[in-house]
Amino acid sequence: MDNIQVSVENLVVEYKTEHGNVQAVNGVNIQVKKGKTLGIVGETGAGKTTTALAVLRLIPNPPGIVKSGKIIVDGEDISGKSEFEMNKIRGGIVSMIFQDPMTSLNPVLTVGDQIAESIGIHQGLSRKEAMKKAEEMLEMVGIPGYRSGEYPHQFSGGMKQRVGIAIALSCNPQLLIADEPTTALDVTIQAQVLQLMKSLRDQYGTSMIMITHDLGIVAEVCDDVAIMYGGRIIEQGTLEDIFKKTKHPYTEGLFNSLPNLANRTEKLKPIRGLMPDPARLPSGCVFHPRCLYAQEICQSRVPQRTDFSDTHMVCCLAYEEGTNIEVKGGGRIV
Repeated sequence: MDNIQVSVENLVVEYKTEHGNVQAVNGVNIQVKKGKTLGIVGETGAGKTTTALAVLRLIPNPPGIVKSGKIIVDGEDISGKSEFEMNKIRGGIVSMIFQDPMTSLNPVLTVGDQIAESIGIHQGLSRKEAMKKAEEMLEMVGIPGYRSGEYPHQFSGGMKQRVGIAIALSCNPQLLIADEPTTALDVTIQAQVLQLMKSLRDQYGTSMIMITHDLGIVAEVCDDVAIMYGGRIIEQGTLEDIFKKTKHPYTEGLFNSLPNLANRTEKLKPIRGLMPDPARLPSGCVFHPRCLYAQEICQSRVPQRTDFSDTHMVCCLAYEEGTNIEVKGGGRIV
């Protein structure tokens, strides 16, 4: 456990709505090693962002509620901490880069003020000292320091995301959560932002959770990978485990839906169907309505965890005793 930066144990999160209780996260268990990056991968609605917000205790209540689970940061359980204590943790120990750089910045404050605010709160510097460090943070992410007096609307999308990174890293957090950090950015800017995040992670030794649906980003940035579907982690392992030793049919489907650059005539194989409604999740295996290998037993029995090694686990009935389900698997390098 000394090597674990963050551990989430049996996390359950529900949202109460007019249409019933939405089971957004169902018994999630993840660990992030110190100085390493965990990628959480899944389609929209899988529960990725809710899991990240739960780590920061930012689930909106109402309508959301953390029904159970522990969140341990650097060996300390933060689940029961007061809001005052959490304000010291947010930004200082755990920081987050939010999904949309266009809307995550305050439009009526200069970018320098927004960076300096976090520095002043967590490091107790004077306004002058905080602004000086804010300019240094802008320089670090490739923006001239003199632009600290400008407002978010004066920056492009890629530069706004860089400002978001500067805010998140301004107090040298132990854990950085990046929620779809390249959304709405063109391919060239995406590559620059990812390279920047990798270099800053290596420079500061920061642990990271990368939330994404892009397996190319996972291959580029992550050390470990958790595949999420219907609020559950259905496969987890090292980058090599997931990409070369794929076990779960959903993970296989994600790889099959990618274009094959080596054979451009090969047709894409999309996963059939749509993500289930979180308010009405299927019985048994939550993936069975879309699974190519599903059998009758998959409709009634919830898969349990099967470990293939110390690093690689999957939740699929095909790997449990007493079932006769064949899964192709095999993995593929992006």
